[in-house]
Amino acid sequence: MSVSNFYDDYTEQQFKKGIHIRHRTILNNLKKAGLKSNSKVLEIGCGIGTVTHLLAKATPQGKVLAVDISPKSIDMARRFNQEFNHAEFVVSDMTDFARPEKFDFVVLPDVIEHIPLDQHPHLFQVISQHLHAGSTVAINIPHPLYLTWVREHQPELLQVIDQPIHTDELLRNTYAAGLYLHSLESYSLFSQVEDYQWIVLKQRLVPSKVEPKSKVDLKLQDLSSKWL
Repeated sequence: MSVSNFYDDYTEQQFKKGIHIRHRTILNNLKKAGLKSNSKVLEIGCGIGTVTHLLAKATPQGKVLAVDISPKSIDMARRFNQEFNHAEFVVSDMTDFARPEKFDFVVLPDVIEHIPLDQHPHLFQVISQHLHAGSTVAINIPHPLYLTWVREHQPELLQVIDQPIHTDELLRNTYAAGLYLHSLESYSLFSQVEDYQWIVLKQRLVPSKVEPKSKVDLKLQDLSSKWL
């Protein structure tokens, strides 16, 4: 079975689950990362449009472009989000994705673990071509150690491609695409161990100018240091 056909068949399972805590956690983390009502967002691996729905609600003055490899998923996502005029849906595996616009956020909500590792270098090169200086790349993935446990003990829960994404391998591919690790948080969502990771990447740009803190900030810093 091809990857596209697997996710065509997977749509019914997604539909039954609907919007749940994982999707809402992703949205909350995006807001903490600076998502605004006018942000332009590229969502890679949108499935039936559950995260897309939350993104579209949160960006009424912005734009959401949602992409998925599965034509059936995109059709369902488009119907699920038909109330949003600023949401667009495209069938693509990202290998030949090319748009003229740059995005404030590129979101990969539990998707890169389902993309073969040998495709990651090109994927992040494509993503980098659609960023501006202030863009944020946000990735949510199963914690690699938790996913390793699932592979060994509950393989029936896995999708057609479901591989642990360890940080060292991720950073090799993202760094080569001009990105650096801004932050990484491991957190617990469905189990007592940390089962997910939230990763934020930024463009690897050296600032052209660095301004000192204001005189007021410097004075406060000096005063606080005297009490340490």
